[in-house]
Amino acid sequence: MGSPAVVTSAVVTCPMGAAPATLTVLPTSRVLVEGRPVATVRDMIPLLNIATFGMCMSPANPTVAAATAAALGVLVPMPCVPVLSAPWLPGSAKTLVGGAPATLQSSTCQCAYGGVVQVVVPGATKTMIG
Repeated sequence: MGSPAVVTSAVVTCPMGAAPATLTVLPTSRVLVEGRPVATVRDMIPLLNIATFGMCMSPANPTVAAATAAALGVLVPMPCVPVLSAPWLPGSAKTLVGGAPATLQSSTCQCAYGGVVQVVVPGATKTMIG
């Protein structure tokens, strides 16, 4: 059995971020599930597909590291701008959308600052993909 389809308005989180974000999927593939565009593994562009997670708490983030150093080692969160360089993995082995594998609820995306972005609410409630 599959999992619910990941569509625009899905909720994603990063353990280094202070707040969840909403996934935005542009309707370029023209494939809709429950009236919303379906996400593919390519829908991982920061600030276009994946919004900010509020404040970043990763010491690997240069702005967090600098602010923390200025505060004599006390962690100082700074505004989050995800740095994602690879697609969502794993993608669906069975479902292609516009020639790319669909994003699964179990898919994750790695941030260069150490966070792992994951889908917590896929958006679709009735449509399953595998």
